[in-house]
Amino acid sequence: MTTQHQYDVLVIGSGAAGLSLALHLADQAKVAVLSKGQLHEGSTWFAQGGIAAVLDDQDSIDAHVTDTLAAGGGLCHPDAVRFTVERSKAAIDWLIHQGVDFTKDPSADNYHLTQEGGHSHRRIIHSADATGRAVLSSLIERVREHGNITLLEKFIALDLISQPDPSSRKLRCTGAYVYNHGDDHVHAFHAKAVVLATGGASKVYLYTSNPDGASGDGIAMAWRAGCRVGNMEFNQFHPTCLFHPKAKSFLITEALRGEGAHLKLPNGQRFMHLFDQREELAPRDIVARAIDHEMKRLGADCLYLDISHKPAAFISEHFPTVKARCLEFGIDITKEPIPVVPAAHYTCGGIVVDANGQTDLMNLYAIGETSFTGLHGANRMASNSLLECIVYAQSAAMDIEAKLTTIPFGNPAPAWDESRVTDSDEDVVISHNWDELRRFMWDYVGIVRTQKRLERATHRIKLLKREIADYYSNYKVRGDLIELRNLAMVAELIIRSAMERKESRGLHFSLDHPETAHIARDTILVPTNFAAQDIFVSGDQ
Repeated sequence: MTTQHQYDVLVIGSGAAGLSLALHLADQAKVAVLSKGQLHEGSTWFAQGGIAAVLDDQDSIDAHVTDTLAAGGGLCHPDAVRFTVERSKAAIDWLIHQGVDFTKDPSADNYHLTQEGGHSHRRIIHSADATGRAVLSSLIERVREHGNITLLEKFIALDLISQPDPSSRKLRCTGAYVYNHGDDHVHAFHAKAVVLATGGASKVYLYTSNPDGASGDGIAMAWRAGCRVGNMEFNQFHPTCLFHPKAKSFLITEALRGEGAHLKLPNGQRFMHLFDQREELAPRDIVARAIDHEMKRLGADCLYLDISHKPAAFISEHFPTVKARCLEFGIDITKEPIPVVPAAHYTCGGIVVDANGQTDLMNLYAIGETSFTGLHGANRMASNSLLECIVYAQSAAMDIEAKLTTIPFGNPAPAWDESRVTDSDEDVVISHNWDELRRFMWDYVGIVRTQKRLERATHRIKLLKREIADYYSNYKVRGDLIELRNLAMVAELIIRSAMERKESRGLHFSLDHPETAHIARDTILVPTNFAAQDIFVSGDQ
C-alpha cells in the first residue's frame, strides 16, 4: 500500500533555491522539503567562489547586466538578466538577515568583494572560499527553526503526478511519487504547488566538479510530464578541477584567478595570453577550451594553476579551504602550483520557466540550476548561479503565495504498483550502464564536438535507454536506478540539442561549424505529448 502525504507546497531539492523558497512561504503554508541524500550533499554546499551582486558605489546594475550579456554569447534574455541583477542587493540583504557570515574587508567597514572571470568590477561577495557552505548552513538552521517546514532526507522523487485541471483544458501538477530509502517503498506526496529545485545534470559526464546527486532528476521528470526544456547543449566545464588520483570532484575556485593566480604549462610557461587578452580572467568557456587545447597539443594529463607568488598569509586568509584540501594530497599551494583539469560544472539550460519560475505544467515551478530562465545564455558568468537561486526562489514564492488559497488539492493518486517487480540480483548492470553513459558523453559530447561524435552518442544513448527501460520495468526501484534513468534522459536531451545547433557559440564548440551564426536562437525541445497544452512563448519573462 502506498503511503500518502499532503502539504500545501512540495519542494523537491534542498539546496539554496529550495530552502530559500521554503522560508519565504513557511509563514503562509505547510511546506515539505525533500532531500535525496543528506542536506549537505548537494551542489550548494560545495560552492566556493561567491555571489555576484551590485554592492559597491563604483559598480552599477548596467555594468553587471552588460558583463552577463557579453559572457552569454548573445543568447541571454536581456529582461531576465536585468530582472535578476536588479534584485541582487535585496537577495544579499536577505541572506545576511538569515545569518550568512560573509567575509568583511579588514581595511574598510564593509564586505570584501572579489573579482572573477567576465566581471568588469569587484562584485563577488563571499564567505572566505566556502560561500555555499556558509549560505546553506544558515538556511538549514532557519528552516529547522520553523514549525511549518518538514525536512525529509533520503527521499528521491520518481515522477510527477499530473491531472486535468477542472477550470481549464490544461494539465496541472498535483504531487509526486517519491522513493524512501528508509523503508524501501514508494510514497505519494500531494500538494497544491510543486517546486523542482533539484540542481543540474553534470554527473552525466565522467569528470565533474559536482557531487554524485547532480543527475538531472528535475529536468527528466519535467520532460516526462510534458514540459519544454531549453539550451541543454550548453554545459559549462569549469577550467580548474584538482587533478589527483585520490581527489574526487574538488573544484579549485575561480577566485584564485581573480586574485592573481596564473595558469601554466608543465614547463612553467603561461599561455592564456595566446587565447584571450583577458588572460586568466577570460570567461570560463574560453579558459576551459584553452586548457583542453594545450593538454591535447602536449599530450599532458593536466596543467597547473599557480598562486605561490602571492604572500603565504594572503593565501591562507583568502583560500583556507583550497589550501587545506590540497595539503591532504601533499600539495602546498603557498609554495607550488596546483595540478588542474577542466570538469563538467554547470547546466546552463533546463526546464523552460517564466519570471516566476512557472513551468509549462500548471502549479509546477522550477528554480535554480534545474531551470532555464534565460539568465545564462550560452555561458554562465561566474557567481551568477547562487544569485539566480535566491532571486527566483523569492519570485516563485510570491507567485505561489498569491495563488495558494485558490488552488484545490488534486484527486488521490493511484497507488504505486510494485506487485509485478522483483528484487534484482544483477545490480552490476546499473553500474556498467552508468559508467558507459558518462564515458561516451565525455568522449563524444564534451568541450569540443563534431557531427560524427554526436552521431555516435545518439546511437549509444538509444541502445542504453532501451536497456534501462527494460531493467526499470522488471525490478524494484532503487536510488541508483532512478538516477541512471534520469541521466540517460538528460543525456539524450543534451545530444539532441547539440545536434540542432549548427554553429559554435559559448559553451557549444563544433569543429564542423566553427563560426557563430548572425542570429542567436535558443534551442527549445518540446515533448511529443505536449501538443494539447497551452504554452507561453520562450523568452516571455
